[in-house]
Amino acid sequence: MRIEKPTPIDEKIELDPERYFISSTDLKGIITSVNIYFSKISGYSEKELIGSPHNIVRHPDMPRIIFKTMWDQIQTGKNMCAVIKNLAKDGRYYWVVTDFEILKGEDGKPIGYRAFRRAAKDETIKTVEPVYNRLLEAEKEGGILASKDELNKILKEKNMSYDDFINNEIKKSGLKGAFSGLLHKFGF
Repeated sequence: MRIEKPTPIDEKIELDPERYFISSTDLKGIITSVNIYFSKISGYSEKELIGSPHNIVRHPDMPRIIFKTMWDQIQTGKNMCAVIKNLAKDGRYYWVVTDFEILKGEDGKPIGYRAFRRAAKDETIKTVEPVYNRLLEAEKEGGILASKDELNKILKEKNMSYDDFINNEIKKSGLKGAFSGLLHKFGF
């Protein structure tokens, strides 16, 4: 089932800062499970989400290099934290901080990914959004490689990796450790 992407509207969905969105995908990013809150906020039914590529909720304001960076890292088995602007079915948007768990089979090899998301704080969004806008401008001019060059330039100016940049922003907003113990809390 192919679902048409909605036209974005400039209206933010306010998220409950105490609730988590949880979704799992296979190794190719196809959704295999979602929790009720993810379905509710995205506006898609569980039936619409399961079997769809996770980019069903990708907002066009998100630079592709962020997702490439994320996929490159989690596919090597390393966790990554990211700040993401998502697109709901009705065209509204919402910002989340995402943390990943690599799902492994009995043989220890990756079989998928589970993402835990929580509302991003306004301070984090105010810092990240201008960076993402610079990356989008570079992407429009020269594609994903230009966006990658711009990201590397920004990170060099900050003298840190993307992980360090995002984790620093999350820590400043008080979300550091927001995911600590979460796996245990949910029985994972």
